[in-house]
Amino acid sequence: MEADGFLRRRRMTAETTGSDPGVAGASAGAEVRWLGGRFWGVSESIVGSLTPRIGGETELQTVEFIRSAQDAQTEDTEPDYEGLPQGASTSTHMLAGAVAGIMEHCIMFPIDCVKTRMQSLQPDPAARYRNVMDALRRIVATEGFWRPLRGLNATAVGAGPAHALYFASYEKLKKTLSDVIHPGANSHLANGTAGCAATLLHDAIMNPTEVVKQRMQMYNSPYRGVKDCVRAVWQKEGPAAFYRSYTTQLTMNVPFQALHFMTYEYLQELLNPHRQYNPSSHMLSGALAGAIAAATTTPLDVCKTLLNTQESLALSSLSSGQGPGQSQGAHRHISGLAHAFRTVYRLGGLKGFFRGVQARIIYQMPSTAISWSVYEFFKYGLTQHQHNKRRTQHMEADI
Repeated sequence: MEADGFLRRRRMTAETTGSDPGVAGASAGAEVRWLGGRFWGVSESIVGSLTPRIGGETELQTVEFIRSAQDAQTEDTEPDYEGLPQGASTSTHMLAGAVAGIMEHCIMFPIDCVKTRMQSLQPDPAARYRNVMDALRRIVATEGFWRPLRGLNATAVGAGPAHALYFASYEKLKKTLSDVIHPGANSHLANGTAGCAATLLHDAIMNPTEVVKQRMQMYNSPYRGVKDCVRAVWQKEGPAAFYRSYTTQLTMNVPFQALHFMTYEYLQELLNPHRQYNPSSHMLSGALAGAIAAATTTPLDVCKTLLNTQESLALSSLSSGQGPGQSQGAHRHISGLAHAFRTVYRLGGLKGFFRGVQARIIYQMPSTAISWSVYEFFKYGLTQHQHNKRRTQHMEADI
């Protein structure tokens, strides 16, 4: 898969620290252009493999002309694209999921950068923003046009395999559990359970990527690039630092994905009861499901961001406020969900748990809409390809 090739063939562009936004912006631009070229190549190869088969109606029409009416009625039946194409079920969902995940994260990455900064508990005075648009405008004006995209390559590398496993496991578990819980019908319990289980695999891959990405997104980040960030975290904090927020991320994403999938499937029942390929219903259902899940789980996302970034000013505030019996190293690291909750409450009160909620919702709505739309499109296209291939083989056998 091309997404795997990102990691093997990627040679990281050298970047300067956040204190030199001009050079950092230029290197980030080169990084984005490289990623764009690679993604365009992946898209062309996928579409190229599908187009001749999906669009090749001329040969089918010639053969159909001589077929009997009975055979034509049987073979022209539309395939159940919600079902798994025999012989290519897992690969279909993995490929569609990988493309959807990469597009989702890449397109919405600038908003994700803003969300990370707005969740900061003790932001630098130069990094205090009124809203999402103000943040984007000031980041671009003061740090360079490409600065909101810094760390995008790390996210793309993780998003492909993470979402491939995510969607493939969800589809498989959803079908298996639905057959057990409510045979022949949709089951909200099955949808929620399958979403939770798929999250375990997704987060296991994405958590290290999130740590690197968020540290590079912070204002005045000291890292020159992804390799430098990975090396520094490994040497100073150990390999466990890449999974310091894993339990918190699961605590956040399990209810998030349960709400997300249950809401999406429920809205599909209302907007698309026959479960046909309907881009507008997939987009609307995905956007609303993402907004509801995002708003509900924002407090946990704030804690996750704190654990990932180990925000220096927050650590300094904790150290300066420690009692006389505590050592200076008592707050060298924030570890664990309970410690993160106490820190957020101490530094920001109840309002602190909803820092960046606007940016999170603005990020998640189009993000989930893009993800579901792209996923359903590729699933439909690949399923149609399998169906047309079987039709052609069957007609050739009849002739």
